[in-house]
Amino acid sequence: MERLHWVWHRCQTLMGRESGQGWYSSTDGLPNKNSLDTQCSPHRVSGKRRTVFAHQGPHQHEYEAVSKNYKGNAIRTTKYRLLTFIPMNLFQQFRRAANLYFLFLALLNWVPVVEAFQKEITMIPLLVVLTVIAIKDALEDYRRYLYDKKVNNNDVRVFCGKQKEYVEQCWKDVRVGDFICLSCNEIIPADMLLLYSSDPRGVCYIETANLDGETNLKQRQVIPGLPLQGGEFTPENFHSRIECENPNNNFSRFRGYMEHSSGVRVGLHNNNLLLRSCTIRNTETVIGIVIYAGHETKAMMNNSGPRYKCSHLEKRLNTDVLWCVALLIIMCLTAAVGHALWLKNIKDPVFVIDVETPPALAGFYIFWTMIIVLQVLIPISLYVSIEIVKLGQIYFIHNDIDLYNELLDSRIQCRALNITEDLGQIQYLFSDKTGTLTENNMVFRRCSIFGVEYPHEENARRLEVCAVENKAAGHTMTLRPQPEPVPSTATWKEPHSLSEKEVVPDPELVKKLNWFCSPVLPLKEGSSGTSSSLELTYITDFFLALTICNSVVVSSSSQPRHVVPEARMPLKSLEEIKMMFQRFSFSPFTALSTLSPHQVKGSPRSFTSRLFTRGKTEFLTSSTPPNSSTSETDPGKESNLETSILRDKVDLPSQEKGGNSGPVEDDIKDAKTTDICCGAGPDLETDYDSDADDDLLYEAESPDEAALVHAARAYRCTLRGRSAESLLVDLPGIGSLSVQLLHILPFDSNRRRMSVVVRHPLTGQVVVYTKGADSVIMDLAETPKGDDQAQEIDCHIKEQTQKHLDSYAREGLRTLCIAKKVLEEEEYEVWLRRHVLAESSIDHREELLLESAERLETNLTLLGTTGIVDRLQEEVPETIEALQRAGIKVWILTGDKQETAINIAYACKLLGPYDQLLRANCGSKEACSAFLDELKLEVQHGQESLTDGVEAEDHEESSSRSFILVIDGKTLDWALQEELQSDFVELSRKCKAVICCRSTPLQKSQVVRLIRDQLRVMTLAVGDGANDVSMIQMADVGIGISGQEGLQAVMSSDFAVSRFKHLSKLLLVHGHWCYFRLANMILYFIYKNVMYVNLLFWYQFFCGFSGSVMTNAWVLIFFNLLFTSIPPLIYGILDRDLPADSLMAVPELYQNSHTSKLHLPYMFWITVLDAFYQSLICFFIPYFALTGSDVGVLSFGSPINASALLIVLLHQVLESHTLTWIHVLVLLLSGGSYFGFVLLFSVYCVTCSPPTNPVGVETLQMSQPLFFIICAITTVTALLPRMFFQALHNTVLCSAALNSSHLDKVESEKYRQRMQHWNRGHSKGNRLSVCVDNPGLEASAASVVS
Repeated sequence: MERLHWVWHRCQTLMGRESGQGWYSSTDGLPNKNSLDTQCSPHRVSGKRRTVFAHQGPHQHEYEAVSKNYKGNAIRTTKYRLLTFIPMNLFQQFRRAANLYFLFLALLNWVPVVEAFQKEITMIPLLVVLTVIAIKDALEDYRRYLYDKKVNNNDVRVFCGKQKEYVEQCWKDVRVGDFICLSCNEIIPADMLLLYSSDPRGVCYIETANLDGETNLKQRQVIPGLPLQGGEFTPENFHSRIECENPNNNFSRFRGYMEHSSGVRVGLHNNNLLLRSCTIRNTETVIGIVIYAGHETKAMMNNSGPRYKCSHLEKRLNTDVLWCVALLIIMCLTAAVGHALWLKNIKDPVFVIDVETPPALAGFYIFWTMIIVLQVLIPISLYVSIEIVKLGQIYFIHNDIDLYNELLDSRIQCRALNITEDLGQIQYLFSDKTGTLTENNMVFRRCSIFGVEYPHEENARRLEVCAVENKAAGHTMTLRPQPEPVPSTATWKEPHSLSEKEVVPDPELVKKLNWFCSPVLPLKEGSSGTSSSLELTYITDFFLALTICNSVVVSSSSQPRHVVPEARMPLKSLEEIKMMFQRFSFSPFTALSTLSPHQVKGSPRSFTSRLFTRGKTEFLTSSTPPNSSTSETDPGKESNLETSILRDKVDLPSQEKGGNSGPVEDDIKDAKTTDICCGAGPDLETDYDSDADDDLLYEAESPDEAALVHAARAYRCTLRGRSAESLLVDLPGIGSLSVQLLHILPFDSNRRRMSVVVRHPLTGQVVVYTKGADSVIMDLAETPKGDDQAQEIDCHIKEQTQKHLDSYAREGLRTLCIAKKVLEEEEYEVWLRRHVLAESSIDHREELLLESAERLETNLTLLGTTGIVDRLQEEVPETIEALQRAGIKVWILTGDKQETAINIAYACKLLGPYDQLLRANCGSKEACSAFLDELKLEVQHGQESLTDGVEAEDHEESSSRSFILVIDGKTLDWALQEELQSDFVELSRKCKAVICCRSTPLQKSQVVRLIRDQLRVMTLAVGDGANDVSMIQMADVGIGISGQEGLQAVMSSDFAVSRFKHLSKLLLVHGHWCYFRLANMILYFIYKNVMYVNLLFWYQFFCGFSGSVMTNAWVLIFFNLLFTSIPPLIYGILDRDLPADSLMAVPELYQNSHTSKLHLPYMFWITVLDAFYQSLICFFIPYFALTGSDVGVLSFGSPINASALLIVLLHQVLESHTLTWIHVLVLLLSGGSYFGFVLLFSVYCVTCSPPTNPVGVETLQMSQPLFFIICAITTVTALLPRMFFQALHNTVLCSAALNSSHLDKVESEKYRQRMQHWNRGHSKGNRLSVCVDNPGLEASAASVVS
């Protein structure tokens, strides 16, 4: 089969070469790992790739021909240039329909036949809005300009062909093909290929924090096969041509090849690429050639800037604006028809009219005149006001101290600037588990090796103690360490924080490693066939796999970072090591056939479990108190290993029915009485102390890897250094060994596992160590052929391991399986040939590498499994409970096992004690369809039984019972198909929560889109990793958590927080406030404009619908633009209908405001009707009061304008719930600005508003008492119905939350706590405690609000 696949691939490649549709380099012979050179003629694919030549090299003509279309390295993130700012900014602003509408009106006013005001006056509103937005855009663009200037002027050393040396140049002067020389801690200016590194191994370390937030270092490799002179790279000798893919934004993939002058090709991949914005670390000098520059770099192509979305409230606002346009057209049509009828019916007019114009044409002209007069009905300033209010809301959210994480020194980030109000309308919340609900700070909890479980009870005890002590604080907290004094004689040191470093070794496992090290264990021939040797083989391979099967980078304070130190002298002689590993070089299952029946069936007896109690033991030293005994007379001291079926079959030699207790046990007793291990107890202790002083630092790509490496180190299997070719590890009783690293097959979401291929330092065998998801590894584990007893042992190992996996999952642990495979040299050579072919390929490289890895990772030998605890973040249960009370359905979308996800759901109170689980695990699409129908019926019957037959005493329990759907990845795949979508949605909407297990990133986004589109609800997705990005972007609101997995989720989110608990205040408080404020502000703007425009409309009935107005044009323009524009902004930013404490204590208030829907169509029409009523009162009370007098038009309009201003401002006061000195000041300034303006206008303006003359009008009116009487009566009459309605609503239709007296309890509890705090701080020995007779207070002070 291998040969057939090889022939098929060769044919496919040759066909691709002939057809000109692929890049391929064949390989002859067996290459080694770094020999990727191939012999084949150059082949180009035009339009699909980029050709790069050296800037300073022999191919100058080719360089100039291909590089003229490549961009330079200067970046420009600004939108505008100095000369093009005005036209481009105007073009951007006039893309808004509202601005085009007002531009049309301004131009229309220049037409003489429809002119309503002075031509200049109608331009003022539009000019003000355009100017304000232009200034804002200019300031933002200037900040971008300063940043671009700073970046472009950074210095970098570029090779100069004329001077034959590296010279300082600015980043902006770098070009594709330039040679760049960088030093440690310098930032990479462009995407370049690594040609040289001062590291002798040809590696370079970079930090990608500027790209993805990950601070752990990543290793990059020099392109192999480059000519060097004396170990140095000389750019003059670089004559190669580079072919690579065109610029793209994919960070994880790079394909290409380098062709030398000899025709030899070398494959290029992502490991050779240094990306712009990354930082060189721990490497003295690197040299690279630029292949992508400026905006063609991957970093710049991924820089999308702030996210802009259109909120649902703004979409509804667009509908309201269209209704306002309809009202405007109706009013203008009414005026046009009325004017035509008036002209037609008028006879012997006493004033001059145009009798030559037909009434119909005059009515047409009046239509457009009224469009100009009533233009205020369309709220042009509302859009600008909304932007300003949202900026203010974001400022207060950003500076909320409750959303600040002091430990990480991080605050909330608001990346989407215009969807703050959507936070108050969330109905479905989709959450990741790991790193979102949990800490993503992994702690090694327990493990199973050879089918034997090691519970690590000391770790469990410490975690439980931390949990209990933190619960006593009144709320769920993150488990923190409780430092205990450690005697100075102990060699194991208590860490300062409960983290992945804190692993207390299991006593039973310590004993076995001590037996492994002890010189009293027989190493004579034949001993390798004992069951203890077989188990120790598994244990050794297990911890060696934990140590080396990772991508951890090692550093320490005593040596250069990431440098592999020289191997120290092993603790044993080479001969002893070889003898020891002779018993590990055999096939485990063939060795089982040599076991005698009494060895297989012997019953194990445990030794004391007190050998490693905290603070009183020595690391890997089996010392016990003198009175301790290892006899089998005390069954209570037996280990839980005795419960393992496999351990009953294969274990250490123990007492048998014949009474033979075995010599090994006696030898171990002797070893314990002398307190030695590995034959050199004091040396081992000294060595461990040096390890602690060495203070190794592990930088892992994931917390899981770090936890496993620290766990191996706790058992003295220490990773000391790493290079591209080898690993330095310490093994207990052996010392330092250099392990040749042949290949790393990194983890990916398809394989769900990681493997390393190494050559064993002692046996010389090629060994594959694999770790990955249990569901994958268990399927790949081999079943040995031949010996029945070997098969029986293998079955027992798998059976026991599966039981332990299920147990770990029920405890909520994250599980990984560890396996190995020994390769024959011929098998490895065949695989290596195809793997190098895949590495050197350009077309379909990822698919070929995946296929190569899957071909190797088969027929594995299962070694064991690990259980890692990922603790809940603090206050997660309280947060989820509050969100559910607020009416938000919480879903968990995770890639973990069902049992793990269910356990976490219970822990975070997503599942209640009376909830019923519905598990959907189907094997086919048909089974899924039938099962969904069955579950729907079950839920329907369950809900009917709850509503019909509920006894009074069980009412509380029954009302809290609900259904929880748990669905696995395969079933979810079928449920998301079009035929089953409706059934899945119908079932899920009836459930309290849904838990999707084993779900992929694509499935997460599909679930969010399905619920959002099918149910038409507001969705929120929260996650912390790159696998959550698609889900975050699909939801209406995406929230990223800045955790342990970089900033990919944060960079793709609308808001970013540091802890899950911050969601409660972000949604329940800020979301409620933002939605409430903006909804009320929009309605207020519409009310204000409709009310004032109707004053002008009512006047048309008394002026022949001529388009005349009863006020001067300046007051008409400034009324909405200046006098009444600031108060709505202040209220939109600062108004609070309820205090934050009440919203947090009573989450139902979020649901009440959500269901009430402040901004619904009927609310729009109620607001419009109220505005019509107030305009009628405001117009006709002054009209009837001044009927029969000799007042002029402007004198008639003076009390109307003043009354309208007072009504509008006081209406804002009635609608608001907060009144501070800021509000009072703004109201006084708004009213004062109006009266000050009209008085000054009346005194000094003579010809400002032709044809009318406003001189003395306002001063005369305000000197008469009738003016103030009219204003007072008009204001009170207009606002009286609204005051009455609010009083009636608050009395009769009070909200359920207020009726339930929750708020009273909250305030009472707050008051009691304040009094207790005051008494503690101020009471003296002779002073009485302050107390208040408050019926809402409880006599006991036991209850504390968490």
